[in-house]
Amino acid sequence: MRRAPWLLIAALPAVLVLGIVAFVFTRAQHSLNRAGTAVAGEGRFPFEMRTLGRIENPGFEAIASPAIYTSGAFFQGKLFVSGPSGLFVYGDSAAGVGVTLLKSYRVGLDLPAAPLGALVVGRLRGASEPELMIATSGAGVLFFSGDVGEGKAGGGEVAGEFRQLLPKDQDARDITALLPLATGELLVGTRRRGLLIFHGETKDPAQASKDTLEVFHPKLANLAVTSLAADATGFWVGTQDRGVLHCHGGQIDSFDGASGSAANSANAALPDAHVDAIAVDEGRVFVGTPMGVEEFDDGRPTRTLAKDVFVHALYADRKAVTIGSMDEGIRQVSLETSRRRGAMSASFAMAEQDMAGPVEQFVSGENGREGNALYAVMRDGVRRQRGSGWAPLTADATGGDRAKMTGGATLTDGNISALAVGADGRLWVGYFDRGLDVLSSAGGRAGNLLRTAHLEDDRIFCVNRMALDPRRKTMAVATANGLVLMDAQGNERQVMTQRDGLIADHVTDVAFRGGSMVLATPAGITFVDANGVESLYAFHGLVNNHVYALGVRSDSDEILAGTLGGISDLVYESVRRNYTVSNSGLKHNWVTAIVPASGLDGGADWMVGTYGAGVMRIDKDGRFSAMDGVTRDMIVNSNAMLATDRHILVGTLGQGMWVWSKATGRWRQITAGLPSENVTAFAEDSGEVYVGTENGLVRIAERLLD
Repeated sequence: MRRAPWLLIAALPAVLVLGIVAFVFTRAQHSLNRAGTAVAGEGRFPFEMRTLGRIENPGFEAIASPAIYTSGAFFQGKLFVSGPSGLFVYGDSAAGVGVTLLKSYRVGLDLPAAPLGALVVGRLRGASEPELMIATSGAGVLFFSGDVGEGKAGGGEVAGEFRQLLPKDQDARDITALLPLATGELLVGTRRRGLLIFHGETKDPAQASKDTLEVFHPKLANLAVTSLAADATGFWVGTQDRGVLHCHGGQIDSFDGASGSAANSANAALPDAHVDAIAVDEGRVFVGTPMGVEEFDDGRPTRTLAKDVFVHALYADRKAVTIGSMDEGIRQVSLETSRRRGAMSASFAMAEQDMAGPVEQFVSGENGREGNALYAVMRDGVRRQRGSGWAPLTADATGGDRAKMTGGATLTDGNISALAVGADGRLWVGYFDRGLDVLSSAGGRAGNLLRTAHLEDDRIFCVNRMALDPRRKTMAVATANGLVLMDAQGNERQVMTQRDGLIADHVTDVAFRGGSMVLATPAGITFVDANGVESLYAFHGLVNNHVYALGVRSDSDEILAGTLGGISDLVYESVRRNYTVSNSGLKHNWVTAIVPASGLDGGADWMVGTYGAGVMRIDKDGRFSAMDGVTRDMIVNSNAMLATDRHILVGTLGQGMWVWSKATGRWRQITAGLPSENVTAFAEDSGEVYVGTENGLVRIAERLLD
């Protein structure tokens, strides 16, 4: 009996060793399990499949911009055409001539606020009927199913249901190409995540694990996919900078472009590494690039067609290849000549058609009384091949159904970069690459807007910012090519560049303070007043030369300069102090927008927008504080902030607009009713707020934002 304690003491080390071994084994097993889970999940993208209903518009009214078209497909005998602003359905007109618009679905109202792209038709695993599938730039894949009736004169009602495949990963939502497979699966080309495959849906819970969205093959991950096409042996993948890849029989053949380092590659089979279009006719495949078309026969390159033509769209049949170029209209290349590799493209008959302009896609199909025909989806409309020419889809390409779709375009373009209201109440609309419009109201400030002027030249082209001079009642237009000063009537009075004393031609922001004008540039800040022109940059203490945004108050000499490297606080053209991530509470050094927030809690605060950390608040003592809900992983677009008497408005890249209510002290995110979740500019006038996006302009009564 007395031996028992000694036996326990003697066994204790062994027990400890066993315990340690068990603990280590358990931890190792746990780590292996976690690693196994990570490996199993690598290349997979969780997603949500949901049914879409009509989006509740909080009160936005669209200002009509030109309709732009990107893709087309025949579905249940009707021609569906997509574009940044929505989906349009065409059928035979009641008059028996041409077609008519049967239905339109608008992004932001009927569909998610994301531009629409490629259209395809197919039947996926788990679906009882074929569906129309729609690629979007930021909202995943949309599926349309339903009844497209015949009705009177082949027109009929269009009714159906939309579903959305929405990946959780933002990059997996940016879709560039779709290809349904005979197996019931869907190939999904993305701009950054490469080629994905969706295995379809199943109603059997035991098979639910097969409902996945994942990378098709590791070699096709993280590519910039531009186009997809199937042939008898497999499928082809066009890319932005890696040429084309042929997937067949479990292997992947890569064909590079003859540019850059690829020019010395044995696989440099394409005229260029950038692929815009792929067409298949029986055993032949045609790959379109900015430098011509490469023909493949039995998976191998055979000859180059249309050398040096910027090919953006392709259609192939036995006798010819129809080419839609970016700048040379529609051409046809005869295939009834030698197929020797390397033959000069001039040996092929190339006939330019009677139509010029960018062509997005060719669509072949049967459209009611029209019968089998070839259609060209162009950025400014749809045209049907008739004999040797191309006729508009409607009798009047600029009116009729087109007017119904656009409401009679008020704007010159839809890619808004800046907004401002003139002293006379007219709205100035700046574009990313189309100059600017001046709009006036018909029937009062709340009436319909009419375009009264369009200004576009070598200077007024890429507009970054516009600001009203409160003293002179003139408009300063900051562009990538200098500063343009306009009078109250919209006439150009003066252009300022480096030759006139600016520190740089590229002006990113402009603001007025007292009797002086302050300009932000990528090289520093320039001050213009009655005494002349003066500039400062990093040598004078500016935290970074690249200045994106200026924060000014009419009752103060203080200026906040938002830069690529933080914020500089200036008084009278002198840097007082700098704020960075390392010496303050600023969450991100890249500052893109600043507005005064006077009246918040009775203080003279500022709101600061950043490229990656959302919005922060800074008080008069230089203390930064996070804002609940908006200090987050979020990109605030350059100068896309506005302070009104009641609100702070913030425009973001891909997360819509955020509204701070001074009355409640709370933030609200708004995406419903917007033509895009990429919000780029704001303006306010007489209780109306104008919201510019990359895909159009809307306005709303400010009271509805609460």
